[in-house]
Amino acid sequence: MITRALAGLAAAFSLTFAAGAQPAQPATTRVTYDFSGWRGDPGGGAIVRQEPPGLRLTWPAGPGQTAEIVFNLEPNQPLLEKLALARAGQPAATLMQRVNPVTLLTIGQRDLGNPAKWVAFFDNPPLRAYQTVAATLKKQNVRVWSSGARATVRIGDVAAGTFHGAIEFTVCRNSALVRVETVVKTSEDGRAILYDAGIVGVAPDWRALAWRDVNGTLQHTKIEPARVVAPLRVSGRALAAVTKGGCVAVLPPPHQYFYPLDAADNLGFAWHGTSGNALMRGYGFGIQQPPQGDRRWVPWVNAPPDSEQRLAIFYLLSLEPAEETLAAVARFTRGDRYKPLPGYHTFTSHYHIEHSTELARAQKEQNTTGIPAELAQPGFVRTFKARGVDIVHLGEFHFGATPRLPAAERLPQLKRLHDECARLSDGELLVLPGEEPNVHLGGHWMSFFPKPVYWVLNRARDRPFEEQVPGYGTVYHVGSADDVLRVMEKENGLMWTAHARIKGSRNFPDVYWEAPFFRSERFLGAAWKAMPADLSAPRLGSRVLDLLDDMSNAGRRKFVLAEADLFRMEPDYETYAHMNINYLRLAQVPRFGDGWQPVLDALRGGRFFASTGEVLIPGFSVAGAESGAVLGREHAAANQPLRAALEWTFPLAFAEVITGDGEKTYRQRIELSDTEAFGERQLAIPVDLTNRKWVRLEVWDVARNGAFTQPVWVD
Repeated sequence: MITRALAGLAAAFSLTFAAGAQPAQPATTRVTYDFSGWRGDPGGGAIVRQEPPGLRLTWPAGPGQTAEIVFNLEPNQPLLEKLALARAGQPAATLMQRVNPVTLLTIGQRDLGNPAKWVAFFDNPPLRAYQTVAATLKKQNVRVWSSGARATVRIGDVAAGTFHGAIEFTVCRNSALVRVETVVKTSEDGRAILYDAGIVGVAPDWRALAWRDVNGTLQHTKIEPARVVAPLRVSGRALAAVTKGGCVAVLPPPHQYFYPLDAADNLGFAWHGTSGNALMRGYGFGIQQPPQGDRRWVPWVNAPPDSEQRLAIFYLLSLEPAEETLAAVARFTRGDRYKPLPGYHTFTSHYHIEHSTELARAQKEQNTTGIPAELAQPGFVRTFKARGVDIVHLGEFHFGATPRLPAAERLPQLKRLHDECARLSDGELLVLPGEEPNVHLGGHWMSFFPKPVYWVLNRARDRPFEEQVPGYGTVYHVGSADDVLRVMEKENGLMWTAHARIKGSRNFPDVYWEAPFFRSERFLGAAWKAMPADLSAPRLGSRVLDLLDDMSNAGRRKFVLAEADLFRMEPDYETYAHMNINYLRLAQVPRFGDGWQPVLDALRGGRFFASTGEVLIPGFSVAGAESGAVLGREHAAANQPLRAALEWTFPLAFAEVITGDGEKTYRQRIELSDTEAFGERQLAIPVDLTNRKWVRLEVWDVARNGAFTQPVWVD
């Protein structure tokens, strides 16, 4: 988006305005200071001093290092007088000086005439009028506060079109990571937004920029003052300015920044250069969101009236060269790879790869029955292995003709899928067949069997439910919800609502809440994904987390697994940002030829937790019962011990113990602002389970990454 706005390439219907330089302020403007929230922070070690040209913030930034930000609060001067870092016993190295944070806000319109309103995926704000504005700062007030290991400086007032607020800088003890958030809200209704952010200087003092390209190769470019801003496809979502003293890298929140799309293409989410219009003065670099997205359904981000939208970017200060700096950035997402945990295996679901269909087409084009060379090791297999996935559950045949296919076409289609899953499975990755059938039950739903199963989705009245077919064995014909349930019961399969309460399941599973198939143990529950996007929310995907609570209060002992719902996975895509993962308590990954019943048993038993990848909960129990287990009524009492083992990369924000009594949901918040980056902790929390029916745990960090357990039930 910054590319289109700054280079004058905005799409049709867009309107670009506002000056990127700070608006001129009277030289006599008086800045007011509020230090009432500053607690001296003896544990955090941060020091704030009010001194010319404004404010100096220093803090311990890691072993033997001290970081410094000097804020210039004089009118008409760059806000960041200096970013610096020092090793113990050495003078501070200035990394950057006299630069401004830059935020560009693209403001569009949510279609509130759509029945989905704010819970919309099938919407396209870029096809309606929108405008891109620069956030401008008038230095009028400063508020400083501390909490645990954190210190925050908030400077106002910020204006971005009809949005108003302030900019916040938050640092954490023993970390050189700086969270920078333009915090704004509007009174207007029906707004959908995107934002770009970065650092800009009229006379930049950095020498070069560095990043890893989509193949992981380190790239450098010298500063070219005449270069007009252009998009940059990077891996790891990070870009670093190489300075005389070290580096300053920028990175977005790894998941929150990416609103839901069908495709995970790398659209060029970084930028650098000089603007071609008045939105930004000087040379800069940062992160961006192209407004056209993947040119399918492009819903952008919700910005309801009076909701504080937190437009976040992180700066990482470093004394190291570019390669080491980018490696330090990558640590926050563990190199975009899910960490192996003893006793667990990683499981991901809901991918419309359509590999078997692509194989059939390639075989026909090449007049062969063999495997074409380009599909011998498909891109999606290499991608899942690179992400650290142990087990993937596909959602093939996601096109309209599938439910209508006669057995003569459907059965070879399924056999090709089963054969390819068997061929592509090895000791590193188990590839499992699955579908999103979307017939007979209502809404969209996923199917999952513990072995290859042949079923045809359009049973005629005179067709038997079950028959033996040479070459395929048992074949089922389903024509109703009852038929679907019978297949699941006979084959010990599972089904669940895909993207519940949004997209094609907007009213589901609520519509079939009382249906026999939903009440069955064969119906697992629903799947979680961070949509719709809303940058004011402290957690991701509350839509389905709230559904989990609703199902639990209704006495439906259901579970929620994480899903990706993506249409293609290739090594050069931005897959990690759009993915999530389930950690199944599983002794070992089954071999394809032996069947994979243990995978379904772990899901059906609630023996897993879901995560974006950065926050992990490898241990969780309540009164000794792990997730999915049932406590006796003697535990429906006060002071029941909840224990959880936590691991994280970004500093944690909070945990919540969520319980329900069958009617209401209760939330017990545990502040975790005392945590530093890259830590582990054992939580021990007394929980009041008096009159409660269930209990579960969520944990979220400062970048809105998180993890959640499945419920423990109380009889």
